[in-house]
Amino acid sequence: SDLSASCWSRLHPVNMFNSFNVKFHHSKALTSPYPGSHIERSPVPEDKVGWLTEWKDYNPVEYTAKSVLAGPSWADPQISDEGFSPKFNERDGEVERKSLNGLYVVENGRPRNPAGRTGLTGRGLLGRWGPNHAADPVVTRWKRDGSGNKVAHPVSGKNILQFVAIKRRDCGEWAIPGGMVDPGEKITATLRREFEEEALNSLQKSPEEKAKLEKQLQKLFSQEHFVVYRGYVDDPRNTDNAWMETEAVNYHDETGETMDNLPLEAGDDAGVVKWVDISEKLELYASHSYFIKLVTEKLGAHWSEDPGSEC
Repeated sequence: SDLSASCWSRLHPVNMFNSFNVKFHHSKALTSPYPGSHIERSPVPEDKVGWLTEWKDYNPVEYTAKSVLAGPSWADPQISDEGFSPKFNERDGEVERKSLNGLYVVENGRPRNPAGRTGLTGRGLLGRWGPNHAADPVVTRWKRDGSGNKVAHPVSGKNILQFVAIKRRDCGEWAIPGGMVDPGEKITATLRREFEEEALNSLQKSPEEKAKLEKQLQKLFSQEHFVVYRGYVDDPRNTDNAWMETEAVNYHDETGETMDNLPLEAGDDAGVVKWVDISEKLELYASHSYFIKLVTEKLGAHWSEDPGSEC
């Protein structure tokens, strides 16, 4: 049931504006077979992705996974089910159906993917019709030597930043710990909960241990933070009627005092968790590298040995 954006997401600078005025287009959302299935999408030529381009012969495949149709708590009913009348483009009870990218079109009772055609209708593996919201907490600190002094990169001369990275069990790639926003949950709560579950293994802690962790984290998560990205995410699970969106937020421990006292322990969907030095050589899933680079720019940290690539 975990539908984390951490492993699937990919961002590309073309076609679609997000709330930070960055353009995106489909790449992952056009790939076949659809994740966890043998379903092949209907091919969509690049010049036919946009809905404004007329395509009378467009005949996408319909697919919603059995795990979604089984009716778990994180999933909507089918549009045709009696008594189900979702309020798109607004808060619908406890479910947030607003998009971070603004209003989306609803056609024949179904929401339409704002980034264009994907060659697949239905929901695939996604629980919600329309936007499926996730959150990615980027927790950082300065790399320090044995004496507690910040470590500068020998070439760029800029201080080296570290972030908490997890190696995910589902795809084996290093990523930012993150996951889906629960109904009625504030994004700030999701960011904190996901970090606790994936990087501190809070689900396996006793109530006393968990209370102690939360008390230590309070200082970090209540301080001023930097919203790195908010908006649509190109994802292989996206369909014409359901898509991923995320909010990535940086929480920086300037002195290191908060995070130094927290024992990192992999939990939930993470296989391994550790502090990782940030640089352009770091191989992360594409969207996460983009988020991390924005954080280094914001904090004036080391990213590249080539000064030209930091401009």
